[in-house]
Amino acid sequence: MEYAIELRNITKEFPGIKANDNINLKVRKNEVHSLLGENGSGKSTLMNILFGLYQPDEGDIYINGEKANIKNPEDAHRYGIGMVHQHFMLVEQMTALENIILGNESSGFFLNKSKSYKIVKEMVDKYGFKIDLNEKVSNLSIGMKQRVEILKTLYRGAEIVILDEPSAVLTPQEVIELYGIINSLKEKGKTVIFITHKLNEIMEVADSITVIRRGKVISSLSKCETTPEKLAHEMVGRNVETIVSNENIKLGKTVLKIKNVNLLTKNKDTISLEIKEGEILGIAGVDGNGQLQLEETVIGLKPQVPEKVFFNGVDIGQMSISQRKSMGIGYIPSDRFHRAILPSFSVKENVLLGFHDNEPFVNKGIINNKNLLSKTESLIEEFDVRVPNASVSINKLSGGNQQKVVLARETSQNPSLIIAAQPTRGLDVGAIEFIHRNLLSLKKQGKAILLISAELSEVMNLSDKIAVMFEGKIQGIIERKDFDKERIGRLMAGN
Repeated sequence: MEYAIELRNITKEFPGIKANDNINLKVRKNEVHSLLGENGSGKSTLMNILFGLYQPDEGDIYINGEKANIKNPEDAHRYGIGMVHQHFMLVEQMTALENIILGNESSGFFLNKSKSYKIVKEMVDKYGFKIDLNEKVSNLSIGMKQRVEILKTLYRGAEIVILDEPSAVLTPQEVIELYGIINSLKEKGKTVIFITHKLNEIMEVADSITVIRRGKVISSLSKCETTPEKLAHEMVGRNVETIVSNENIKLGKTVLKIKNVNLLTKNKDTISLEIKEGEILGIAGVDGNGQLQLEETVIGLKPQVPEKVFFNGVDIGQMSISQRKSMGIGYIPSDRFHRAILPSFSVKENVLLGFHDNEPFVNKGIINNKNLLSKTESLIEEFDVRVPNASVSINKLSGGNQQKVVLARETSQNPSLIIAAQPTRGLDVGAIEFIHRNLLSLKKQGKAILLISAELSEVMNLSDKIAVMFEGKIQGIIERKDFDKERIGRLMAGN
């Protein structure tokens, strides 16, 4: 059988890490082939080799049965390969059409925009993309921006489309729409490689699956030959548990108290809530209903007038973020990339963030590198961070390992309150299990936890109480014994 793609004995090493270890992969024409693995398993590295961003140390690539020499993305385009990355590469102030044709204009020296528009519009109609080509990219939703990226690859003649973790930043509705686009690409004769760590997505769109664990292929099989449970075991190398809070812990004093705080300027509704020692208060709701503003209010990004926010009985409404953290508030932000880490900094330097005035890391403004390195190495071991050493840039780590660094940093200073906002967004099943275990361990230690998550199952599994938010107000607060998915869903919709 002739395959659209055949990778033979691909090996790729980075300092301290063998990202791909003698990998063999075959992808049939006109199928959706899923590449499944934990964060950091090597699946994105493998596809970056196929797309010409990396060169393999060993191994060969065959496209449609012929050996291919792919040294850069331009070579990949010539072989009909396109790739949509997790982080979009779009010019925000240009229109969707201008981004699609940028660098590949069809009419020589002078841009024939009407001709380009006609070509792209035919593609939009063919694949059912439903997008306004004349809209500025800055005004488009994340899902629409992703469509622009896919159209860019198709405009360049891609017959093989690589989608790298395409649902990581999408809303549930946009994920469903993405499934439709993938099916449309397949129906029109394209071959799709779908990189993911989400088992539900595999069962929804894949025809065949290759599982990669720590740089090696564990199995290659068709979807009908497996189950989500089997895939999870192969992906992680053990059975993965669903972590559920079922331990009743005696609650202590009130740690966080919020009184009549307005979160959304578009209405005058206010919220009030409190969290006690040893309690997880979950915030459920569709994204955009005030959860981000609640997170910002507690940590100090959205200061409040006095007598609104109290931490251990102290009015902190006007205090700075650093003051709040020094008092004992740990913060796991919903936007890891922009609020939790400095991507170009090392793991060691990221452990210092927010605690750069604290002993024993800093004394009289001078960093004690020995103490910082020792602390970082102990956290790497305790939190099972997959990294060759503490001096590696944190942007070299997978999303799951970055999140473990953030969790380690924010809980290592013995806070009495942890704000955990979207703590497992974009993580694989193994990392999710790890984060959930740690949150419940912190609860057992008597910590108060504000858990804000768009994943209703996560909120229901971990929380002692759930406050359901809709349009900036709390629709209801439900005790664990009364949890009911249907009821919570109705409250999330404002009913």
